[in-house]
Parts: sequence; C-alpha cells; structure tokens
Amino acid sequence: MILNAVMEDYLKAIYQLQSRTDGRVKTSEIADRLGVKPPTVSSMIEKLGERNLVDYEKYKGVRLTSEGEAVALEIIRHHRLLEAYLTEHLEYEWDEVHEEADELEHHISEKFIQHVTELLDNPDVDPHGDPIPKENLDPVEEARGESITEYDEGDVVVVERVSDEDSDVLRYLSEHNITPGTEVTVTEVAPFGMVTIRPRCEDEAASLPRDVLEHIRVRPVAGDARSEDFPA
Repeated sequence: MILNAVMEDYLKAIYQLQSRTDGRVKTSEIADRLGVKPPTVSSMIEKLGERNLVDYEKYKGVRLTSEGEAVALEIIRHHRLLEAYLTEHLEYEWDEVHEEADELEHHISEKFIQHVTELLDNPDVDPHGDPIPKENLDPVEEARGESITEYDEGDVVVVERVSDEDSDVLRYLSEHNITPGTEVTVTEVAPFGMVTIRPRCEDEAASLPRDVLEHIRVRPVAGDARSEDFPA
C-alpha cells in the first residue's frame, strides 16, 4: 500500500493519541495535534477509512485498524531510531533531532533502517526515553512513568522519559543534567506548583515550573516501595 507522508503523519498521531485514551480519538484532538482544521481531518479520515487503516464512528471518534496500527508503528520505529542515530553518530543535540527525524522518517528504506538498528545494537528507547517498536511491530507502551508532581520532598526517582515536543524545554533540562536515566531527589515542593529537584552527583538543584514538569515522566528508584509497579 502506497501512502504519502501526510497520511503517515495522521496514522502516527492517531496511534499516540489513542495510546493515551485507550479508546477512540476525537477529530478535534487530531486537529490540535497536527495543527490543522477539523474539516481537513474529516477529509483525511475518510481517505484512510477507504484504505481500511482507520475505523470511524460518528460522534464516537476514530481508532486505528490493525493495518493502520502496523503502519503507525513502523513510522514511529523509523522516527525513534533516526533520533538515536542522529544523537549517537552525527553529534546532534537531543533538542535538534525531533524535527530532523520528522522529515526523514517517510523517506528511508527498510534496508537502511536495518543497518541503523544493527549499528545502534537494537536499542529499546530513543534519546528522550520513548520506547522504540521492534521489527515485528508489536505495540509499545507509550504512557510509561508518572508525573514528578506525584512525589514528595525527599523522594528519589529516576527520569523515565522527556517529551520531545518542545526544544526549549529539552535545552533547559539538558543544561541542568536532567535526562532519561538520571536519578534525581525531590528537594522542595512549593504550594504554587514549582518543584525543585537535584540530579545525583550535582551540587545545584533546579526549580521547575509546572509547564516544564508536564514534559517529564519518572519512576521510583529500585528498592523503593513504590517501584514494584515500575520495573527498571
């Protein structure tokens, strides 16, 4: 089946929205995510439905068919492997790779992605901590980790993933050495939404506002009572 880049972007967006709701996705949510008008979404949903890539019910929303999910997972796999390749071998910063991968993900061959996978030793996650689908395109767990606002002063957590949608946030966190895999201690929780955390082996702590905190997902450190549901 030949699809253009716009169709693939829609399928990827639906998959990621669907993974958050565990159900159907509203056309307005798709429009917000892709920055287009709702009528444009409706027109594309109709085209994707004709190809048996989505299932749409009026007033209930849309979800991917098994065929649509496979396409979405393949594009996500390309995207995240490219992000890993760009950071590890072409010296890109982690705040630069998202847009670059968005451009490249539609135009690479399976042979190329196999070479990239082997070069990277088949990684499990991309530079932002997002899971990379394997070659069999089994679904991946997108909504891993918790908000750091769920924790109290003195708690120690590990950064699980950081959203790659805002390059300014990524640069800010990188400057404070807050990246996936970093162990941090919650040193202060302010009543107005600010949370101060200190990365392990760092003298300086970082006070993060709520709009930045929303980009970070964490898990308890191994051995913590809360870590039983979040294996390392």
